[in-house]
Amino acid sequence: MKNNYESPLSSRYASKKMQYIFSPDKKFSTWRRLWVALARAEMKLGLPVSAEQVAELEAHVSPACIDYEAAAAYEKQLRHDVMAHIHAYGDQCPTAMPIIHLGATSCYVGDNTDVILMKEALELIRDELVRVIANLAKFADQYKATPTLGFTHYQAAQLTTVGKRATLWMNELVMDLHEVEYRIADLKLLGSKGTTGTQASFLELFEGDHEKVKEAERLIAEEMGFDAVVPVSGQTYSRKTDTFVVNTLAGIAASASKFATDLRLLAHMKEIEEPFEKKQIGSSAMPYKRNPMRSERICALGRYIMADVLNPSITSATQWFERTLDDSANKRLSVPEAFLACDAILRIYQNITDGIVVHEKVIEKHILEELPFMASENIMMDAVKRGGNRQELHEQIRLHSLEAGRNVKDLGLTNNLIDLIAEDPMFGMTREELTAHLEPSRYIGRCPEQVAEFLEGEIQPILTKYAAALDGSKVELSV
Repeated sequence: MKNNYESPLSSRYASKKMQYIFSPDKKFSTWRRLWVALARAEMKLGLPVSAEQVAELEAHVSPACIDYEAAAAYEKQLRHDVMAHIHAYGDQCPTAMPIIHLGATSCYVGDNTDVILMKEALELIRDELVRVIANLAKFADQYKATPTLGFTHYQAAQLTTVGKRATLWMNELVMDLHEVEYRIADLKLLGSKGTTGTQASFLELFEGDHEKVKEAERLIAEEMGFDAVVPVSGQTYSRKTDTFVVNTLAGIAASASKFATDLRLLAHMKEIEEPFEKKQIGSSAMPYKRNPMRSERICALGRYIMADVLNPSITSATQWFERTLDDSANKRLSVPEAFLACDAILRIYQNITDGIVVHEKVIEKHILEELPFMASENIMMDAVKRGGNRQELHEQIRLHSLEAGRNVKDLGLTNNLIDLIAEDPMFGMTREELTAHLEPSRYIGRCPEQVAEFLEGEIQPILTKYAAALDGSKVELSV
């Protein structure tokens, strides 16, 4: 029996890897790693912290050592999560208990852990982005010369190719990747700043030695895998950091939603579809349906993330002076949920692009329905070369196009523009000569070359740089 609410991001959508990053085990074992790093730095710099105490702390860092029942009992009594875990840790480390959290405030473990988790989560998002880009690169290369109708205003426009359109999806993901790379590189630990960011407690511990205060912070950052801490702070790191990170995730959500929306429209036209499994049901009432449910899910989750950016933005704007606590409950929800949703989106995106289906005959049919209109300029220029008057020909093609349009829209018949022009002595061209203008490859411009140049110049360096992320595995969605 399941009688408690559970987030669908955990139960249905997000990967186990992303769920672990924001799990209690990861969070509280990282708190313990930070307490070890603090104790070790203080020991190295001459405070009364012994190697035995540090070793005892290190022996109880792993998630398996965390006594959640004890921590919960302490928190019920103390109404303070950090102090609850200090006491639970201290029960296991009685020798080290007197020096756990020495000189620190709660944000030393809370905020530094948040930064560490966001960095690891961004690295996972980065690798997932690369895998989607790799899938789209194969797709773009395969279909770089396959003509398809271009659309502006969702009206038929000049031809493009299936592969060229895929480069538009890819290019936005490349922009997102650069943003993720920047965020990873720019993230800094809070460090050991104390209750209002002045480091007064550490200056007291080190008896006024400013260099030791700074060195302690440097040692902690180094042990936790960072080369820098924020230069100044109140009690917390600036909540603008959360704003930047969630906005980065929202950018990915927007790019994925654009792709998914395009695919939904193409599926309606029966040109390109997402994978559809052998026993998959499209509708409980209409057995023939092949609803693009994966793409729809991307759009749904993308909408969630794009709306979620308001949370850290408002939180950042409403932090009073050196800190208030109205950020805490909000960021416990907004930041992890944004990561879980983004992870889910990229997993679905990868799954779709692993098995995207192209119906080339349908695409060709749609091209041929519109191509006579698109070929009219070339036909007109050909007729001018044969001695025709450009202005008169233009007017005549306009009239023929209106009649052909009525034939298609009002009568439901085929586009007969070529027949009308062939019967018009003003043009002096046979139907065979006119049909020669209806070769789609003549209207795709530099699409194949643009795709090849984009893949070589922009995509291949990314795939080479992140080759380790391309393990060949495919995402299997559980729902």
